[in-house]
Amino acid sequence: MLNGRLGIVLPFLLAALLVVSLQGTTQTESSENEQTLWKLEHTYWKYVQENDLPAYLGLWHKDFLGWPSVNAAPVHKDHITDWITAQTSKGLAFKSVEFKPAAIQVNGDVAVTCYWITYKWLDKDGNGATHTLRITHTLLRYGKDWHIIGGMSMPEGANPQNQLKQNGGS
Repeated sequence: MLNGRLGIVLPFLLAALLVVSLQGTTQTESSENEQTLWKLEHTYWKYVQENDLPAYLGLWHKDFLGWPSVNAAPVHKDHITDWITAQTSKGLAFKSVEFKPAAIQVNGDVAVTCYWITYKWLDKDGNGATHTLRITHTLLRYGKDWHIIGGMSMPEGANPQNQLKQNGGS
């Protein structure tokens, strides 16, 4: 009788162990992806600070479409450095102050990162106003490499609820 029960229970126990084991693998992979993506976002701002435009451009997917807060309309990859060159052409240098993650979601080969970046554009004397942006990037993975395929930013001081009311929203 014990062998009969064991024969019935054992497959269920093995199946449960397999499911738990696979969940751990998925969670580990997800955690590794998240670490890779946050590192990529930090690298993004490092390239801006170093004014390394070729490396910066390498982070972007060829079919990128996004809406940076400084643009009146969405842009493609060919205009993604405009916001940097508009400042560096005036002799200003970018200085990252704080990077604060908000959320991340990874679904297979697609990921979305949301965070705040606080920065300054410094003049030759080291002076510059502090600004904070909310950033959302959508990234697509090809092999082991992630590239930004979509994004949007908004100044932190902007209040979305007030803007909704001004535009007739609730």
